[in-house]
Amino acid sequence: MSAPNGHAQKDRASASGPPAPILAPGGLQVAAERVKELVGALEVPFEPSQIEWRVTNTTKNQQPARGQVVPYADQRAYTDRLNALFTPAGWTRKYAIHTSANFERSKDQKIAAKVLVTCELTIFGLGSHSATGEEWADNDNAGTAAEAQSFKRTCACFGLGRYLYYFTGTWVDLDDRKRPKTVPQLAGWATPAGWLQGLRPRCVDNPKPTEGSVAGKGGNGRHNGRDAVADGDVVREIERMEKVIGKRMYRGLLKTVARVWNPQDIQDSKIQEKVLANMQAAKRGLRRAEDAREKSGLGAFARVLGSLRLSSLDQVDNLKTLQEIVVALEDQPAHTKQSIVG
Repeated sequence: MSAPNGHAQKDRASASGPPAPILAPGGLQVAAERVKELVGALEVPFEPSQIEWRVTNTTKNQQPARGQVVPYADQRAYTDRLNALFTPAGWTRKYAIHTSANFERSKDQKIAAKVLVTCELTIFGLGSHSATGEEWADNDNAGTAAEAQSFKRTCACFGLGRYLYYFTGTWVDLDDRKRPKTVPQLAGWATPAGWLQGLRPRCVDNPKPTEGSVAGKGGNGRHNGRDAVADGDVVREIERMEKVIGKRMYRGLLKTVARVWNPQDIQDSKIQEKVLANMQAAKRGLRRAEDAREKSGLGAFARVLGSLRLSSLDQVDNLKTLQEIVVALEDQPAHTKQSIVG
């Protein structure tokens, strides 16, 4: 099944960056400097008019009601940027779709399956990346949601939309329908003009990032290791890891290693370092699990999780279970993908 690469509101950010090239399929070779230039153009933030805000957490039994909001962009903004830089003929995407077995959902104890969609994005002359999105199958729009999530995560592997993972959420007042009454003002680095002037979020400033960076496949942003920060910054590094390893793993490690719910409550610097080290180990383990998932296939991935009564990596809250998943997936034979061209 094929469809043209979509269009949305015009993305003016690419117009302020390098001139848009026209790339065509085939054995095209792009010079290293040109690759750097194109990736730089992909990394430029979207126009503020293309940004929307999603409520991710809400307070309970508090008046006025408050919610934590994070910014996002519609997937059509992503296709607009790709079309502007590479033309619709200069990139393509494929989707592989799989439905997991039924599981008991922890939040409401209902039995439901998950729709898993893997997107493979190819930009001719730059290469290919893939990532997986997921949604509960009892959502009427499960396929659409999982598809959009996988596409955005794959784009982030090229740098497109990756800056959105640096946001940790801002608390605002909500109306009676749990919608934000106001939305935060974007920082200068989160706008095309500010980014092109050299503004960056604070966590990007340190020139010594940890081994690898996580973005697109659920991971978020660049985070610096313990040896690259002063003692007073360890707690901030721990806090940033919540977006990298997920809330469940983050809370689980805080509870088991430090016996706290808030890293601000950790007074012992050695415990702080131990917590951060465990979270960095979780980051590496999640990356291995995601790589193994791509090689073994979504079917094998669902079976491994099912054997542990899990339906998603987001439900893992300890390193032991994560290690079991990684070992089981890496023992699986490689699979042949069945793809649907989109």
